[in-house]
Amino acid sequence: MEKKNIDWSNLGFGYIQTDFRFVSNYVNGAWDEGVLTEDANVVINECAGVLQYAQTVFEGMKAYTTADGRIVTFRPDLNGERMEQSARRLEMPVFPKEKFVEAVLKTIKANEAYVPPYGSGATLYVRPYMFGSNPVIGVKPADEYQFRVFTTPVGPYFKGGVKPLTIRVSDFDRAAPRGTGHIKAGLNYAMSLHAIVDAHKQGYDENMYLDAGTRTKVEETGGANFLFVTKEGKVVTPKSGSILPSITRRSLVQVAKEYLGLEAEEREIYLEELADFAECGLCGTAAVISPVGKIVDHGKEICFPSGMTEMGPVTKKLYDTLTGIQMGTIKAPEGWIAEVK
Repeated sequence: MEKKNIDWSNLGFGYIQTDFRFVSNYVNGAWDEGVLTEDANVVINECAGVLQYAQTVFEGMKAYTTADGRIVTFRPDLNGERMEQSARRLEMPVFPKEKFVEAVLKTIKANEAYVPPYGSGATLYVRPYMFGSNPVIGVKPADEYQFRVFTTPVGPYFKGGVKPLTIRVSDFDRAAPRGTGHIKAGLNYAMSLHAIVDAHKQGYDENMYLDAGTRTKVEETGGANFLFVTKEGKVVTPKSGSILPSITRRSLVQVAKEYLGLEAEEREIYLEELADFAECGLCGTAAVISPVGKIVDHGKEICFPSGMTEMGPVTKKLYDTLTGIQMGTIKAPEGWIAEVK
């Protein structure tokens, strides 16, 4: 298929409407088969559950062209599993992960002309989401739902190379200990908007949220998990019941162990021990790993030895290996890469 006439190398990280999206409706206790449609508009009642009580969950993933010319996406079954968990927590009907993967691949295939070429630095961002669609005025779950998948071509998260981030320890809480921080619900991200706008005004790139119970342990940012490297080269990630189970983070931990021969563990990480780490990064779909150069705790600066100018050596190996797996230049573990055919 002939590609769209897009300046791939100068794409930003924003929304560009593509030709097709997948839509399935849940009515009378069952999901319909779903269809691909060219209509990008969502028409719902003014009293729809999603508008009144924020009953919505979503996922984020990418499709890209590999070195040998295939169009693939990365571990979509895990995104499907996570959406199942998110739906259950918000009393929404589960859209089965098998149908989820099928819908994602079908939507990517239909928008094949928008998948950027290999080496352009751009990818096709894929956004599956679900929301309560029928009128709900009492506080209760909706009876009807819509599941959709749309795509948009996006440029690299970092324009002009990777620059380590400066992060502040936030005075705001992201999630309660037994709340919804572990699922990908829109309401979690709405809660982070004021904090991130305030952080940017103060000159910081992101917020570090601590556990709401004791405010002594590291959790995550508004949209990414933390990853630390000790001075001995051990990879450490925060353990908490109120952070999102990042697919990128889980993949990086496996890469550290199986490809790089590094020790890796998930455990509680205390704010007071941050100065003991050699490297720090944020991991997620958008940038894989974003290096962190400095964390500021109410005026106290914690600078990582990897410095403020480049990605640390272990973080760089993790980044290069995982992106190599994604782009087809390094052999992937079984089941990690789903090809669009």
